[in-house]
Amino acid sequence: MKPASLHTALQRWLFRVSGPEAAPITLGQRRIFVLPTRFGLALGATLAVMLLASINYSLSLGYALTFLLGGVAWMSIHHAFRNVVDLSIAPGRVEPVFSGTPARFGIVLGNPGTRPRTGLQLRPTHSPPTTATESFDLPAAGQTRQHVAIATTGRGWLQLPRLTLETYYPLGLIRAWSLIQPDMRGLVYPAPDAHAPALPYGMDEQPGDGAHGRGHDDFAGLRHHQPADSPRHVAWKAVARGGTWRTKTFDGGGRSTIWLDWQTLPSTLDTEARLSRLTRWIIEADQEGLEYGLRIPGTTLGPARGAPHRHACFTALALFGHPQ
Repeated sequence: MKPASLHTALQRWLFRVSGPEAAPITLGQRRIFVLPTRFGLALGATLAVMLLASINYSLSLGYALTFLLGGVAWMSIHHAFRNVVDLSIAPGRVEPVFSGTPARFGIVLGNPGTRPRTGLQLRPTHSPPTTATESFDLPAAGQTRQHVAIATTGRGWLQLPRLTLETYYPLGLIRAWSLIQPDMRGLVYPAPDAHAPALPYGMDEQPGDGAHGRGHDDFAGLRHHQPADSPRHVAWKAVARGGTWRTKTFDGGGRSTIWLDWQTLPSTLDTEARLSRLTRWIIEADQEGLEYGLRIPGTTLGPARGAPHRHACFTALALFGHPQ
Protein backbone atom coordinates (compact mmCIF):
# COMPACT_ATOMS: atom_id res chain seq x y z
CA MET A 1 0.00 0.00 0.00
CA LYS A 2 1.29 3.44 -0.94
CA PRO A 3 2.16 5.85 1.91
CA ALA A 4 -0.59 8.29 0.82
CA SER A 5 -3.20 5.53 0.77
CA LEU A 6 -1.97 4.24 4.13
CA HIS A 7 -2.23 7.73 5.63
CA THR A 8 -5.77 8.14 4.26
CA ALA A 9 -6.83 4.73 5.59
CA LEU A 10 -5.34 5.56 8.99
CA GLN A 11 -7.25 8.84 9.13
CA ARG A 12 -10.49 7.12 8.18
CA TRP A 13 -10.02 4.49 10.90
CA LEU A 14 -8.85 6.89 13.59
CA PHE A 15 -11.26 9.77 13.02
CA ARG A 16 -14.13 7.70 11.56
CA VAL A 17 -14.78 10.22 8.80
CA SER A 18 -14.41 8.77 5.30
CA GLY A 19 -16.16 11.51 3.33
CA PRO A 20 -19.37 13.53 3.24
CA GLU A 21 -21.83 12.23 5.84
CA ALA A 22 -25.60 12.09 5.61
CA ALA A 23 -27.52 14.22 8.09
CA PRO A 24 -28.04 14.26 10.95
CA ILE A 25 -24.56 13.58 12.33
CA THR A 26 -24.48 12.56 15.99
CA LEU A 27 -21.25 12.82 17.96
CA GLY A 28 -21.06 9.59 19.93
CA GLN A 29 -18.41 8.73 22.48
CA ARG A 30 -16.13 7.04 19.94
CA ARG A 31 -15.96 10.23 17.85
CA ILE A 32 -14.72 12.52 20.63
CA PHE A 33 -10.97 13.01 21.11
CA VAL A 34 -9.41 14.56 24.20
CA LEU A 35 -5.84 15.78 24.70
CA PRO A 36 -4.17 18.35 26.96
CA THR A 37 -3.33 21.78 25.62
CA ARG A 38 0.06 23.45 26.11
CA PHE A 39 -1.25 24.95 29.34
CA GLY A 40 -2.42 21.52 30.43
CA LEU A 41 0.99 20.01 29.76
CA ALA A 42 2.66 22.88 31.62
CA LEU A 43 0.35 22.31 34.58
CA GLY A 44 1.12 18.58 34.50
CA ALA A 45 4.86 19.27 34.58
CA THR A 46 4.36 21.74 37.44
CA LEU A 47 2.34 19.20 39.44
CA ALA A 48 5.08 16.58 38.92
CA VAL A 49 7.70 18.97 40.30
CA MET A 50 5.43 19.84 43.24
CA LEU A 51 4.90 16.16 44.02
CA LEU A 52 8.63 15.39 43.96
CA ALA A 53 9.32 18.37 46.21
CA SER A 54 6.59 17.29 48.62
CA ILE A 55 8.01 13.74 48.76
CA ASN A 56 11.55 15.02 49.24
CA TYR A 57 10.70 17.47 52.03
CA SER A 58 7.69 15.60 53.48
CA LEU A 59 5.37 18.58 52.95
CA SER A 60 1.83 17.68 53.92
CA LEU A 61 0.44 20.92 52.52
CA GLY A 62 2.41 20.29 49.35
CA TYR A 63 0.68 16.94 48.94
CA ALA A 64 -2.70 18.57 49.55
CA LEU A 65 -2.13 21.35 47.02
CA THR A 66 -0.72 18.95 44.41
CA PHE A 67 -3.61 16.52 44.61
CA LEU A 68 -6.16 19.34 44.77
CA LEU A 69 -4.88 20.90 41.55
CA GLY A 70 -4.51 17.46 39.98
CA GLY A 71 -8.12 16.66 40.82
CA VAL A 72 -9.31 19.90 39.26
CA ALA A 73 -7.34 19.17 36.09
CA TRP A 74 -8.73 15.62 35.98
CA MET A 75 -12.31 16.87 36.30
CA SER A 76 -11.75 19.31 33.45
CA ILE A 77 -11.22 16.29 31.16
CA HIS A 78 -14.68 15.05 32.06
CA HIS A 79 -16.34 18.44 31.56
CA ALA A 80 -14.62 19.04 28.20
CA PHE A 81 -15.79 15.65 26.95
CA ARG A 82 -19.38 16.22 28.13
CA ASN A 83 -19.40 19.61 26.40
CA VAL A 84 -19.18 17.97 22.95
CA VAL A 85 -20.64 14.47 23.22
CA ASP A 86 -24.13 13.76 21.79
CA LEU A 87 -24.34 16.98 19.78
CA SER A 88 -26.10 16.73 16.42
CA ILE A 89 -25.01 18.45 13.20
CA ALA A 90 -27.08 19.09 10.08
CA PRO A 91 -26.41 21.11 6.92
CA GLY A 92 -28.02 24.54 6.55
CA ARG A 93 -28.04 26.89 3.57
CA VAL A 94 -25.24 28.11 1.37
CA GLU A 95 -25.81 30.95 -1.09
CA PRO A 96 -24.08 30.99 -4.50
CA VAL A 97 -21.07 33.30 -4.72
CA PHE A 98 -18.71 34.53 -7.40
CA SER A 99 -15.29 32.92 -7.65
CA GLY A 100 -12.86 34.66 -5.34
CA THR A 101 -15.54 35.42 -2.75
CA PRO A 102 -15.65 33.09 0.30
CA ALA A 103 -18.64 30.76 0.37
CA ARG A 104 -20.53 30.78 3.67
CA PHE A 105 -21.81 27.33 4.59
CA GLY A 106 -24.56 27.27 7.19
CA ILE A 107 -24.25 24.52 9.83
CA VAL A 108 -27.09 23.75 12.25
CA LEU A 109 -25.97 22.35 15.62
CA GLY A 110 -28.44 20.81 18.04
CA ASN A 111 -28.15 20.07 21.74
CA PRO A 112 -30.53 17.30 22.87
CA GLY A 113 -29.30 17.44 26.47
CA THR A 114 -30.66 19.31 29.46
CA ARG A 115 -27.45 21.27 30.09
CA PRO A 116 -26.10 24.09 27.91
CA ARG A 117 -22.86 23.65 25.96
CA THR A 118 -20.37 26.48 26.38
CA GLY A 119 -17.35 27.75 24.47
CA LEU A 120 -17.71 25.70 21.26
CA GLN A 121 -15.70 26.51 18.14
CA LEU A 122 -16.27 25.40 14.54
CA ARG A 123 -13.64 25.79 11.81
CA PRO A 124 -12.29 24.06 8.70
CA THR A 125 -9.91 21.29 9.74
CA HIS A 126 -7.15 22.50 7.41
CA SER A 127 -7.03 25.91 9.11
CA PRO A 128 -4.89 26.13 12.27
CA PRO A 129 -6.69 26.66 15.58
CA THR A 130 -6.30 30.22 16.80
CA THR A 131 -7.55 32.23 19.71
CA ALA A 132 -9.28 34.48 17.16
CA THR A 133 -11.82 31.75 16.35
CA GLU A 134 -15.19 32.99 17.56
CA SER A 135 -16.76 30.73 20.16
CA PHE A 136 -20.48 30.16 20.63
CA ASP A 137 -22.84 28.54 23.11
CA LEU A 138 -25.64 26.02 22.67
CA PRO A 139 -28.68 26.35 24.93
CA ALA A 140 -30.13 23.31 26.63
CA ALA A 141 -32.45 21.38 24.29
CA GLY A 142 -31.88 24.05 21.63
CA GLN A 143 -30.23 24.77 18.30
CA THR A 144 -27.90 27.35 16.82
CA ARG A 145 -26.81 28.13 13.27
CA GLN A 146 -23.15 28.83 12.54
CA HIS A 147 -21.45 29.81 9.29
CA VAL A 148 -18.11 28.53 8.03
CA ALA A 149 -16.33 30.58 5.33
CA ILE A 150 -14.53 28.54 2.66
CA ALA A 151 -12.27 30.21 0.11
CA THR A 152 -13.21 29.81 -3.56
CA THR A 153 -10.68 29.65 -6.38
CA GLY A 154 -12.73 28.38 -9.31
CA ARG A 155 -16.26 28.01 -10.63
CA GLY A 156 -18.56 25.01 -10.25
CA TRP A 157 -19.67 23.01 -7.25
CA LEU A 158 -17.71 23.47 -4.03
CA GLN A 159 -17.91 20.56 -1.58
CA LEU A 160 -17.82 21.46 2.10
CA PRO A 161 -14.46 20.19 3.44
CA ARG A 162 -13.91 18.43 6.74
CA LEU A 163 -14.69 20.58 9.79
CA THR A 164 -13.45 20.50 13.37
CA LEU A 165 -15.84 21.08 16.26
CA GLU A 166 -13.81 21.70 19.41
CA THR A 167 -13.92 23.14 22.90
CA TYR A 168 -11.42 24.23 25.55
CA TYR A 169 -14.08 24.43 28.25
CA PRO A 170 -13.88 24.88 31.20
CA LEU A 171 -10.29 25.91 32.04
CA GLY A 172 -8.40 25.76 28.75
CA LEU A 173 -6.33 22.83 30.01
CA ILE A 174 -8.01 20.21 27.80
CA ARG A 175 -9.00 20.26 24.14
CA ALA A 176 -11.92 18.03 23.20
CA TRP A 177 -12.76 17.81 19.50
CA SER A 178 -14.47 15.84 16.78
CA LEU A 179 -14.18 15.81 12.98
CA ILE A 180 -17.31 16.16 10.86
CA GLN A 181 -18.13 16.60 7.17
CA PRO A 182 -21.82 17.27 6.43
CA ASP A 183 -22.82 16.37 2.89
CA MET A 184 -23.40 19.78 1.36
CA ARG A 185 -22.04 21.82 -1.51
CA GLY A 186 -22.33 25.35 -2.80
CA LEU A 187 -22.38 26.78 -6.30
CA VAL A 188 -19.58 29.13 -7.36
CA TYR A 189 -20.23 31.45 -10.31
CA PRO A 190 -17.42 32.59 -12.61
CA ALA A 191 -15.70 35.77 -11.48
CA PRO A 192 -17.02 38.82 -13.42
CA ASP A 193 -14.61 40.33 -15.91
CA ALA A 194 -13.36 43.57 -14.38
CA HIS A 195 -12.40 45.00 -17.80
CA ALA A 196 -15.32 43.88 -19.94
CA PRO A 197 -16.42 46.18 -22.79
CA ALA A 198 -19.92 47.62 -23.02
CA LEU A 199 -22.93 45.37 -23.50
CA PRO A 200 -23.09 44.04 -27.07
CA TYR A 201 -26.00 46.11 -28.35
CA GLY A 202 -26.73 45.32 -31.97
CA MET A 203 -26.46 41.53 -31.50
CA ASP A 204 -30.00 40.19 -32.17
CA GLU A 205 -31.58 42.79 -29.94
CA GLN A 206 -35.24 43.72 -30.21
CA PRO A 207 -36.76 47.19 -29.90
CA GLY A 208 -38.92 47.89 -26.91
CA ASP A 209 -40.55 50.81 -25.17
CA GLY A 210 -39.53 52.50 -21.99
CA ALA A 211 -41.95 50.42 -19.93
CA HIS A 212 -39.84 47.33 -20.46
CA GLY A 213 -36.77 48.45 -18.54
CA ARG A 214 -33.91 50.86 -18.23
CA GLY A 215 -31.99 51.69 -21.37
CA HIS A 216 -29.21 54.13 -22.18
CA ASP A 217 -31.22 57.11 -23.46
CA ASP A 218 -32.31 59.35 -20.59
CA PHE A 219 -30.80 59.82 -17.15
CA ALA A 220 -33.35 58.68 -14.54
CA GLY A 221 -31.56 59.28 -11.25
CA LEU A 222 -29.14 57.80 -8.75
CA ARG A 223 -29.34 54.78 -6.49
CA HIS A 224 -27.07 53.29 -3.83
CA HIS A 225 -23.91 51.79 -5.28
CA GLN A 226 -23.49 48.00 -5.22
CA PRO A 227 -20.15 46.17 -5.50
CA ALA A 228 -21.19 44.47 -8.76
CA ASP A 229 -22.14 47.76 -10.50
CA SER A 230 -20.23 48.69 -13.63
CA PRO A 231 -17.62 51.44 -13.08
CA ARG A 232 -19.02 53.19 -16.17
CA HIS A 233 -22.27 53.95 -14.30
CA VAL A 234 -20.73 55.32 -11.10
CA ALA A 235 -21.47 59.00 -10.41
CA TRP A 236 -17.80 59.92 -10.25
CA LYS A 237 -18.42 63.68 -9.88
CA ALA A 238 -20.37 63.08 -6.67
CA VAL A 239 -17.65 60.74 -5.39
CA ALA A 240 -14.97 63.34 -6.16
CA ARG A 241 -16.84 65.91 -4.09
CA GLY A 242 -16.65 63.57 -1.11
CA GLY A 243 -20.20 62.27 -1.36
CA THR A 244 -21.40 58.70 -1.00
CA TRP A 245 -21.00 56.27 -3.85
CA ARG A 246 -23.98 56.33 -6.21
CA THR A 247 -24.82 54.56 -9.47
CA LYS A 248 -26.60 56.22 -12.40
CA THR A 249 -29.81 54.68 -13.76
CA PHE A 250 -31.34 55.40 -17.16
CA ASP A 251 -34.79 55.27 -18.73
CA GLY A 252 -35.48 55.27 -22.39
CA GLY A 253 -37.42 53.99 -25.32
CA GLY A 254 -34.40 52.29 -26.79
CA ARG A 255 -33.68 48.64 -27.02
CA SER A 256 -34.61 46.38 -24.12
CA THR A 257 -33.69 42.85 -25.30
CA ILE A 258 -30.21 41.60 -26.16
CA TRP A 259 -28.50 38.27 -26.70
CA LEU A 260 -25.27 37.37 -24.95
CA ASP A 261 -23.68 34.95 -27.38
CA TRP A 262 -20.55 32.85 -26.90
CA GLN A 263 -19.85 32.91 -30.63
CA THR A 264 -19.64 36.71 -30.82
CA LEU A 265 -16.77 36.92 -28.32
CA PRO A 266 -13.22 37.46 -29.60
CA SER A 267 -11.44 34.26 -30.58
CA THR A 268 -8.43 35.32 -28.51
CA LEU A 269 -10.36 34.71 -25.26
CA ASP A 270 -10.03 31.31 -23.64
CA THR A 271 -12.92 29.46 -22.01
CA GLU A 272 -12.62 31.01 -18.56
CA ALA A 273 -12.21 34.52 -19.99
CA ARG A 274 -15.36 34.06 -22.09
CA LEU A 275 -17.32 32.88 -19.07
CA SER A 276 -16.10 35.83 -17.00
CA ARG A 277 -17.11 38.31 -19.69
CA LEU A 278 -20.56 36.79 -20.07
CA THR A 279 -20.95 36.91 -16.28
CA ARG A 280 -20.17 40.65 -16.26
CA TRP A 281 -22.63 41.29 -19.09
CA ILE A 282 -25.39 39.40 -17.26
CA ILE A 283 -24.82 41.59 -14.20
CA GLU A 284 -24.99 44.78 -16.25
CA ALA A 285 -28.02 43.68 -18.29
CA ASP A 286 -29.85 42.72 -15.12
CA GLN A 287 -29.04 46.05 -13.45
CA GLU A 288 -30.34 47.95 -16.47
CA GLY A 289 -33.61 46.00 -16.50
CA LEU A 290 -33.02 44.50 -19.94
CA GLU A 291 -34.43 41.24 -21.19
CA TYR A 292 -31.41 39.17 -22.13
CA GLY A 293 -30.82 35.72 -23.54
CA LEU A 294 -27.73 33.53 -23.24
CA ARG A 295 -26.18 31.28 -25.86
CA ILE A 296 -23.25 29.03 -24.94
CA PRO A 297 -22.28 25.71 -26.55
CA GLY A 298 -24.90 23.16 -25.58
CA THR A 299 -27.22 25.61 -23.79
CA THR A 300 -29.59 28.35 -24.91
CA LEU A 301 -31.67 30.37 -22.45
CA GLY A 302 -34.30 32.59 -24.03
CA PRO A 303 -34.65 36.30 -23.23
CA ALA A 304 -36.07 37.04 -19.79
CA ARG A 305 -35.34 39.10 -16.71
CA GLY A 306 -35.47 38.72 -12.96
CA ALA A 307 -33.67 36.75 -10.25
CA PRO A 308 -34.65 33.22 -11.44
CA HIS A 309 -33.41 33.93 -14.97
CA ARG A 310 -30.22 35.52 -13.64
CA HIS A 311 -29.54 32.48 -11.46
CA ALA A 312 -30.23 30.11 -14.37
CA CYS A 313 -27.73 31.97 -16.55
CA PHE A 314 -25.08 32.08 -13.84
CA THR A 315 -25.61 28.37 -13.17
CA ALA A 316 -25.17 27.51 -16.84
CA LEU A 317 -21.89 29.44 -16.89
CA ALA A 318 -20.67 27.96 -13.58
CA LEU A 319 -21.30 24.37 -14.69
CA PHE A 320 -20.14 24.78 -18.30
CA GLY A 321 -18.00 21.74 -19.07
CA HIS A 322 -18.49 20.37 -15.53
CA PRO A 323 -20.65 17.43 -14.46
CA GLN A 324 -24.00 18.41 -12.98
